Order: sequence, then C-alpha cells, then structure tokens
Amino acid sequence: MKEDLLSLQPKLDATRREFVVTTLAAGFALAVQPVSAETITTDAKGLEAGEVKIPVEKGEIPAYRAMPAKGGPFPLVVVVQEIFGVHEHIKDICRRLAKAGYFAIAPELYARQGDPSKYEDIPRLVAEVVSKVPDSQVIGDLDAAVVYARSTGKGDPTRLAITGFCWGGRPVWLYAAHNSRLKAAVSWYGPIDRPRTDLQPKYPIDLAADLKCPVLGLYGGADQGIPLESVDRMAAACKANEASNPPYVRSHQQRTSGRMGHVKEVPMD
Repeated sequence: MKEDLLSLQPKLDATRREFVVTTLAAGFALAVQPVSAETITTDAKGLEAGEVKIPVEKGEIPAYRAMPAKGGPFPLVVVVQEIFGVHEHIKDICRRLAKAGYFAIAPELYARQGDPSKYEDIPRLVAEVVSKVPDSQVIGDLDAAVVYARSTGKGDPTRLAITGFCWGGRPVWLYAAHNSRLKAAVSWYGPIDRPRTDLQPKYPIDLAADLKCPVLGLYGGADQGIPLESVDRMAAACKANEASNPPYVRSHQQRTSGRMGHVKEVPMD
C-alpha cells in the first residue's frame, strides 16, 4: 500500500528552491491580526496534537497533525491551508476534526517559497510567495501527507477526505481530480476560473470531468473575488459528470468561513 501511495506522487523539478520554512509559526499570521474576540479556540484535551515533519523529495516539510489520543487507525482528513499558511486557524481546524474522531493533517505547502505568517500585506504575500508555488509541488506534498499518515499506523488512507480554505479551496478540486482513493472533498471557496500560468496550468472548471469523488463547494454570495457566474458554470460542469454531482451552498456573506464556527443565511440550491 505504501508503494501504491508513493506512486501517486508526481516527479518534481530537481532544481527547485531549498526549503525556507522548516518549522510552523506560532499563533496567527500577521495579516489576520488583530484576532477577533469571537474566534473559536479548540483545546487539545484527549488529543495527540502538534507539529510533525513529512518526508518529501530532497527533504521534509513541517505539518500540523491532530488525532484522538487513543485508538485508531482513524479516518484521514488532509487539511489544505488558507493563503496565510498553517497558522493557528488551520491548526484549530485540525483539532476540531480530531475531536470528531479523525486523523487531521495540514502540511505547510509554501515551505520552499517563504513564510506567509510574517507578511502583513496580502498583495506582497501573493507576489513574493503564493504566486511562486507550483501545482505539481502542492499535489506532491498532499500525496506525501497521505503517505506519512499511513506510515504512523494511525491514519487510514482507505477512508480519505480533503478540505481546504481560501487559497486552499482550489487545491481541493485539483486533488479530487488526482487521487482516486478520495472518498469526499470539501472546498471552502477559492478561485474556480482564472488566467492560467505555467505554475498553475489548470483551474477547477477544467477538471469537472476528472473528479474522483463527490465535492462539496461552499461559496459566499457577496464574495466579489469569486463571481457566482463561475460557481454556476462549475455546478453545471459537475452535473454533466456522472462521477460527481456536488451541491453548492451559498450565503449572503462575503465568504462562508469556518473561523467563526458557523455560517449564517445559507439556503440550499
């Protein structure tokens, strides 16, 4: 099984950059501060939670892992970071999932490009770090997270799901078209259709026919960054694909966010 999972990993460019981030940042990223007093904080009581190192080609990347302290193997959920990296919000999501009985792991997917937690200015973060992250690297690191989870004996890749937030919403769709072992995927917003680049050659709208599992997409009705027209086109494309027919949940908020622990005004289409 480990060999099968390793075979999923795409070969990456041997000339890629050295690892810039070797350990996860503490607390919240500078760009999201000050932190709201209403922000949910999930404790680690009854959990085994903390930073781990995931072996990847030519090194290792840091990740946050949380799971129940006893029992296992547990259903496995890969958590894809938002644009701010694996900061406290993403760690808290992992602990919430672990409280529900899952092995949750969030790899730091910008480890070779820069430390997103140190940026206060989002446009600068996008220009200097995010735009330089190739999709092939992201997919390879997600595969490596699954391999690592299985190697611990505590994560069960036969019960595999993925969820991602903000920037991480798009990789959820990409991974759902990549890994045939996925059982479910949940994308919390993220772009559906934007200009392609050499590093990001495809967007979710290109992959509807290739999805390997049901995907739940959640988008904010007032989100100016993700036009509802593109959401409607994605829904139509998915309906034409017999392998996946995901529902969409729309709210009247800018975005549907797990940070507050709930979503308001969410009619089902």
